[in-house]
Amino acid sequence: MTELAYLTLAEASERIRNKQLSPVDYTQALLGRSDDHDTKFNVFLRQTPEVALQHARQAEAELQAGKWRGPLHGIPIGLKDIIDLDGIPTTGHSKILADNLASSDAVVTQRLKEAGGVIVGKLSTHEFAIGGPSFDLPWPPARNGWNRDYFPGGSSSGSGAGLAVGFFPAALGTDTGGSVRNPASMCGIVGMKATYGRVSRRGVLPLSYSLDHVGPMTRTVTDNAILLGIIAGYDPADPGSARVEVPDFTADLGRGVKGLKIGVIRRFYRQDYDADPEITKGIEDAVQILADLGADIQEIDPGPIVDYASANRVILMSEAYSIHEHWLQTRPGDYGDLARERILPGAFMRAVDYMHALRQREVLRKKFSDCMVPVDVAITASSMDPACPIEDAEACERVYGRQARAPFNLTGNPAMAVPTGFASTGLPLSMQIIGKPFDETTVYRVARAYEQATDWVSQHPELG
Repeated sequence: MTELAYLTLAEASERIRNKQLSPVDYTQALLGRSDDHDTKFNVFLRQTPEVALQHARQAEAELQAGKWRGPLHGIPIGLKDIIDLDGIPTTGHSKILADNLASSDAVVTQRLKEAGGVIVGKLSTHEFAIGGPSFDLPWPPARNGWNRDYFPGGSSSGSGAGLAVGFFPAALGTDTGGSVRNPASMCGIVGMKATYGRVSRRGVLPLSYSLDHVGPMTRTVTDNAILLGIIAGYDPADPGSARVEVPDFTADLGRGVKGLKIGVIRRFYRQDYDADPEITKGIEDAVQILADLGADIQEIDPGPIVDYASANRVILMSEAYSIHEHWLQTRPGDYGDLARERILPGAFMRAVDYMHALRQREVLRKKFSDCMVPVDVAITASSMDPACPIEDAEACERVYGRQARAPFNLTGNPAMAVPTGFASTGLPLSMQIIGKPFDETTVYRVARAYEQATDWVSQHPELG
């Protein structure tokens, strides 16, 4: 069971293609693992075993008939419960939408199905992807697989925790201010926020129309590149979707970093924030490894993080309130405390504040683009701290805000969180790798070179 639980997507795919692993047996094994252990971690809001086994049987029958849909064929995958799956409730982890039955698939769900993916369930999130970790909702919050007493990050909490404990090899999350990369950082997995417009958001509950992204979450860089290749692509019905070619994101994974120019944004974690020393050491050790592999390291400075975070906050709060205004006015008591407290400030944002933030966004986007001209990718912190105790509300609020992820929702650049080891507490450490617009391939190239030079992805929690 443990071997199947921690197969990478690529490894499982190869076994399935060669008929060494049955999609049905694989799916049943992972569903059984979550049945045995999920009472400790609250990864699933709703398992979908009937849907999963239907998909798995179809995948197996197609293999017997000589049809292989690609690397996701027969692979179990989880969906954050703000992503529609036809015929299954999309709740947003909220009482407001407890009975909200999806009438069709989200575009990303449709693409997973077309690629042969096996949807095993809907995963815990923060309420409406903003309010958490919360204990006053219809379902409990997900917990960290490395230590269930700790926060797994959010808002794609179940996606990150479920990957860490081996419930599935791949999941989708969403990211408006870091919600793919935060759980990736806290759970020791890989989470990519691709370039704004790279992945359709149609069929996904919105939080902020101009900041939302859907992103792949996996345990390895290769798996992440495979999954992004499946969900990426232009969607004419998503106003934010970009009509750009989808490359083979795996094409450069083996090229190494020799000759690449890597900029390090130290000011974010040494000047603007004073990051936990173990976070800082993990990043600096990673930078040294990349230098030893032949990368040209230089420091870059895009300006104070507060400039980016402030503009991001005004845009997010304004747009989030516009989405939730009716429910907040008619059903305020049906929100959890945290979601209500985090969305309500948008009611007091003026149109002039929003317009100033949009103009500032363009200034900062240009500033960051200029900063990236001399380098191929940049590296900086993701979270400034390892995970905190999940029931310490004050610590969670403090740690949640100490991050360097929101700037890249504002600029739209691709940004990926990757593990850099473990703190003395045994909890994961991480960093971010940021690329130029629509150059996720180089981000993956750098991340894969670092991953191959370390052994972090081979380490997994003991579930007992």
